[in-house]
Amino acid sequence: MTRGDGMTSALWWRDFRLENGAVAVRKTGARVPVEPGVIGEGLSWFAYYLCIEAQRLTRRGGPRVCFLPDRPRPWYLIWTVLHAAGGRIVSMPAKADLVFHFEDATLSAPAAAPPGAPGVNLRCLDVSKSRVAAAHETAFRYPLAVDPASWTGPMVEKAEANGAHDGRIVEGPVEPRPGQCYQRLVDNLDADGMAVDLRCPTVGGEIAAVFVKRRPASNRFANHNASVRLAAPEDVFSADERARIRAFTQAIGMDWGGLDVLRDARDNRLYVVDANKTDMGPPTALPLRDKLKATEWIAAALLRHSAGKTGESSPDAVC
Repeated sequence: MTRGDGMTSALWWRDFRLENGAVAVRKTGARVPVEPGVIGEGLSWFAYYLCIEAQRLTRRGGPRVCFLPDRPRPWYLIWTVLHAAGGRIVSMPAKADLVFHFEDATLSAPAAAPPGAPGVNLRCLDVSKSRVAAAHETAFRYPLAVDPASWTGPMVEKAEANGAHDGRIVEGPVEPRPGQCYQRLVDNLDADGMAVDLRCPTVGGEIAAVFVKRRPASNRFANHNASVRLAAPEDVFSADERARIRAFTQAIGMDWGGLDVLRDARDNRLYVVDANKTDMGPPTALPLRDKLKATEWIAAALLRHSAGKTGESSPDAVC
């Protein structure tokens, strides 16, 4: 049965509508202006999508996954990774190897999964910025959140809601605004003054790839990147840092999702500043060859995680 928002249907193009010179997403209400840069990004994504469609038609042997309450669309990373792994989307939990809680919302109600079903993200129901900060402090043993009324100096004010990209630097102390959270300002600027974000797709607590995203410091809280490169996790993080990131995913209940991690240039500490259980990607600015390579890396991690959930032998690689 198809709901009015269309997110249970396979006809993903029905998710959009044109209004006032922008493309609006029915489910989330997000609006993207129709302009040359956005059109170029759309064409770049479509080339990647066609490559994954070819894999979807030819690859087999991956897990059968039932997504509740919503069905992921092709621009969500799990859609491309699942099909690269030879998996399939099924509509009935009883026919699934994995039941995946999937809802593009900051706060979610528990999924209606059968008792004892091998699940993904069934405990990950809150990815608000305050919840992220609390999980960060649990895993890393030092705080990200600050009290705006007593903090002296610069700090970041951002919405509690996931995906708002509305961060701004304010000088404390200030009175907190409703619906906002406050975090320390992490000095993630490179030697050339560019802000560096480490986007980490994780599966079962394992970092499967790292997207090193760079953008001008003046645009540090936006979602548009000047450049993106792919890196292996062990080339970016130490073994202890990877263990702490794994502890973060456990604290927030995330079996699958993307983390935004910043490294502070002043003391080399890591800060997990965002967690997205319905992450999109790979980033548009990443070259197509690296998009496909990253997809293979994450698909291999998904197969290992699925094998651990279902008790099957873990494959060495994606076929």
